[in-house]
Amino acid sequence: MTNLQTNSNESEIVERLRAELAKTEPSKRRRVLEKFVLAALGSIPWVGGFLSAAADYRAEEGGLKQDSLQTQWLEEHQSKISALRETLEEIQKRFDSMGEAIDERIQSEPYLGLVRKAFRAWDEADTDEKRRYAANIVTNSAGTRVCSDDVVRLFLDWLELYHEAHFSVIREIFDNPGSTRFDIWSGIFGEIPREDSAEADLFKLLIRDLSTGGVIRQARDTNEFGQFVRKRPQRTRGPSSSTMESAFEDSKQYALTELGKQFVHYTMNEVISRLGNSNP
Repeated sequence: MTNLQTNSNESEIVERLRAELAKTEPSKRRRVLEKFVLAALGSIPWVGGFLSAAADYRAEEGGLKQDSLQTQWLEEHQSKISALRETLEEIQKRFDSMGEAIDERIQSEPYLGLVRKAFRAWDEADTDEKRRYAANIVTNSAGTRVCSDDVVRLFLDWLELYHEAHFSVIREIFDNPGSTRFDIWSGIFGEIPREDSAEADLFKLLIRDLSTGGVIRQARDTNEFGQFVRKRPQRTRGPSSSTMESAFEDSKQYALTELGKQFVHYTMNEVISRLGNSNP
């Protein structure tokens, strides 16, 4: 009888502990996410001013609200607040899908530093595409450690430096490794323009920016040690050409650098699953 009572008491204690843990776990998770949200909001300078102005706005007389410059300012920032809320909610949903394994990571100061830098980039972005990439960096740097936080900060710098046209070139090369400049332009824009056009100048600028920035390079063979093999010079026969090389030439293939592939991993999360297959 005593053993039965002891077992019963132990079962009750275990059940009570489970119930208490069930109560405390949501609050623990909430505290973890609060640190993330506070880091994100604290990096955007106008958020505090918006909340203060909104409180003053509610205290104004109805007749003053309609013509107030403050009203126009609030309306301008209301859409940004809505977009910010949607971004934070989407990131938190993705955090939930990753489980508790990331809790220590998203509370760490190095990660919160990335969050602050990412949301500054988010706030300064001109397009939804860039804002989505900034949010992807926040999420993917919490769940994966393909590279160091220093490199992730470099990717955030790239996000601010490059234009959406640069990202179009990056995506095209990622989806079709070994594409020539002719292939890249055709895949993105279609018809080939004249060599002396503004479009040709723009395309040369995009390729030059990404090449000198270490994002793309011409495709090269490597040996067993990963060293690039020199190409044998090709001797031309017959008279040399009287025209310069085309901006849309179709012989030199391009590929993402390894750093460029990591950039895609962190920013364009819809292709992460394919990255592992294309980068053994």
